[in-house]
Amino acid sequence: MRTYREITTVEEWKQTLESTESRPVLLLKHSTRCPVSASALEEFEAYLKDKPREDIDYAIVLVVESRPVSNQIAEDLGVKHESPQIILIDKKKSYWNASHWAVTTKHIRAVLD
Repeated sequence: MRTYREITTVEEWKQTLESTESRPVLLLKHSTRCPVSASALEEFEAYLKDKPREDIDYAIVLVVESRPVSNQIAEDLGVKHESPQIILIDKKKSYWNASHWAVTTKHIRAVLD
């Protein structure tokens, strides 16, 4: 399984955003208080267990615990915050995003593969 890292500070987010100049990042904004988000996390992890793209980095932000980070992501990318939400970031821009029940392994594969 490919691993993902948790972004907990605005500084870590800024570093992650900069890194997308050379390598895309698939980011999941996850709420630990929401059953829909729990399902999205399962879908994200299922994708990572079954032949995920190796040329992409993977990250997660816990939106309740790291609210300033979540807000900064919305501001920097111009993507209205929703939770759960998945965002493909390349060259410091949102290339694709989906939220709620649209965060599925099948949808991720359709976009990435």
